[in-house]
Amino acid sequence: MQEVNVKGPKDKFFKEIENVRHPNETLVKTHCSYCGMQCGMNLRVNTKTNKIIGVEPRYDWPVTVGKMCPKGVTAYQQTNHPDRILKPLIRDDASLKGTNEGFREATWDEAYDLIAKRFIELQEQYGKDTLSVFSGVSMTNEKCYLTGKFARVALGTRYIDYNGRFCMSSAAGGFLRSFGVDRGSTLPWTDIHETDCLFIAGSNTAECHPTSMFRVWNVQERGGYIIVADPRETPIARRADVHLDLRPGTDLALANGIVNLLIQNGYVDEEFVSSHTNGFEETKELVKEFTPEYTSQITGVAPEKIIRAAEIYGMAPNAVVMFARGIEQQHKGVDNVSGYTNMALVTGKIGRPKSGVATFTGQGNGQGGREHGQKSDLLPGYRKITNPEHVREVCQVWGITPEEMPKPGVSAYEMFELMEQKTIRGLYLLCSNPAVSAPNQNFVRKALKGLDFMVCADFYLSESAEFADVVLPTVTWSEDEGTVTNIEGRIIKINKAQEPLGESKPDWQIQAELAERLGKGKYFSHLKTARDVADEFRLASKGGYADYYGATWDKIEKQDGVFWPCRDENDPGTPHMFLDKKFYHPDGKAKICALPYRPPAEEPDERYPLRLTTGRVVYHYLSGNQTRRIQFLRDMCPEPYVEVHPETAAKYKIEHEEYVRLYTRRGEAEYKVKITEAIRKDTVFVPYHFGHEKSINLLTIAALDPISRMPEFKACAAQIEKLDMKKVQ
Repeated sequence: MQEVNVKGPKDKFFKEIENVRHPNETLVKTHCSYCGMQCGMNLRVNTKTNKIIGVEPRYDWPVTVGKMCPKGVTAYQQTNHPDRILKPLIRDDASLKGTNEGFREATWDEAYDLIAKRFIELQEQYGKDTLSVFSGVSMTNEKCYLTGKFARVALGTRYIDYNGRFCMSSAAGGFLRSFGVDRGSTLPWTDIHETDCLFIAGSNTAECHPTSMFRVWNVQERGGYIIVADPRETPIARRADVHLDLRPGTDLALANGIVNLLIQNGYVDEEFVSSHTNGFEETKELVKEFTPEYTSQITGVAPEKIIRAAEIYGMAPNAVVMFARGIEQQHKGVDNVSGYTNMALVTGKIGRPKSGVATFTGQGNGQGGREHGQKSDLLPGYRKITNPEHVREVCQVWGITPEEMPKPGVSAYEMFELMEQKTIRGLYLLCSNPAVSAPNQNFVRKALKGLDFMVCADFYLSESAEFADVVLPTVTWSEDEGTVTNIEGRIIKINKAQEPLGESKPDWQIQAELAERLGKGKYFSHLKTARDVADEFRLASKGGYADYYGATWDKIEKQDGVFWPCRDENDPGTPHMFLDKKFYHPDGKAKICALPYRPPAEEPDERYPLRLTTGRVVYHYLSGNQTRRIQFLRDMCPEPYVEVHPETAAKYKIEHEEYVRLYTRRGEAEYKVKITEAIRKDTVFVPYHFGHEKSINLLTIAALDPISRMPEFKACAAQIEKLDMKKVQ
């Protein structure tokens, strides 16, 4: 095959434009604030005004080499946006909760005093665990780490969880079960274009991770193959060698069917399986029933497509299995992840360059943010809060006794259930917008409104902030520094480009100052800078599975990032996992999982005959709290829509761009119709980046995965109804 230069030299235009600078301009090297690609960028800063004035790509960044998406090239506009919250806000009239009305500006002292007073009162009346923390992973590792410490030390509560529960938790659960460790990719992204086959399941890669696509296309250009499993004919599915157009929620049957064919057709790596795995015989027996015909009956995929996909993957010298939220956001998401991972394990296509398993990380720090203490059952370094030795190790760093460490809490959605039950009465919310992103929104919004006291830390007044009693102004990513861990497991550095706008403060500083007001200042008073937090964070992770101790800021800068685990100053990091064929289970072997198929929690019926699935568009990020404020991105996608197949539209007498009512057993919403052949006839699709009455999560179901506690965003039963007349905009 012909080798392709993926870097591509800068052409004359870019060489010339680099010389066109504002007279007071300087460049700050950093990374994008959005998805897990963490594309390299230089922020253009006017040193005279201390304001970011633009952005340009970084061609020296090895992962994306100058590539940026529409969100990335406009990300800088969020920092000096007129919607920024510049001072603390207090709402005195609780009856206005759930609206953007009734807030008044306050001083930090007044806000801190009120928060401390109400938190202490609630805990004195109802106990420590009446308070909760709900956080996010669009923050640096340092902030994520300190949030876990703040919840357990400053508040002393067991109830902390994070929005990654709605994003990466099934990938984490599947990797932990299969490998004994959770790192989102077993190989560096710079290997991807050199493989022979990409099997991509449940990822609209061209829109959700577009700066990966030059590597994806290079696989085909070199003579390799792309296989895509997705209910929609996404841009990548259209160009795939095989498009497995399955029904939403049937991924495990498809994975079992392909594993069965790999076994039956002689693609098993017998030596690898016998020496380095457990569970093969049980899996071999279980998947026997998943013949191409039986698998087709469940998934709706033609048998010949299933056979062809297994043949391509099985014959490929090297292959990478990749997936995203399409397979993970299901009530059997962990099984789906392990099911697709079985493909790599039975064929031995793992633990070597150009082969492995990877998940497309949705949030900027979706990897690092789940490793260091924001999950309800985890402590820094991916330690388990149920393991006494792990607790002892972290307590030594924090300066508390093991007896003072709270017990495990519950998952994100289950916290809302405890709010509704009044077990939880107070909430500290930061870097998350569950009033848009959580499933079954009518229930979640009711739970938020019923809280006795709620604090929200954000830089915009989000839909969730509308339920708060106090809103604290935080900084954007470009006004602070720290590390994040990208899609590959590579720890990278975010650099400060501008001083904080108005009176906004970094989340770590807010938490340290609040801890002082709560009488826990001695555990936080030494943290004066982001680097102070980083030093403690690295120490707290030392010895854990996700060991960051050796990943100093200087090493990160020198190496273009450091892959964890990185255990000491002499350790360069670990770009490829399992090269020694040693996995993280006690016996050193990986687990090939025998996984019985389960259908979606809610199947179509006479009243709700359609399958509803949700996803993203290229112009927006997560709940849209940031991107919906950027004019260009809003112009490109101003409102959500429902994709409907032409034959389905004809059945309901629906026209293109007509408004319809979409409803499920949990709620309803009105959307403009987009008629397209890129969707299955039995399925409708709506992007989830929109709030209030346009939120598709008014309709989604909160059926939870038994391991990851991930809700089933990707499959539920729905009905569509033609409105009596076209809606006038």
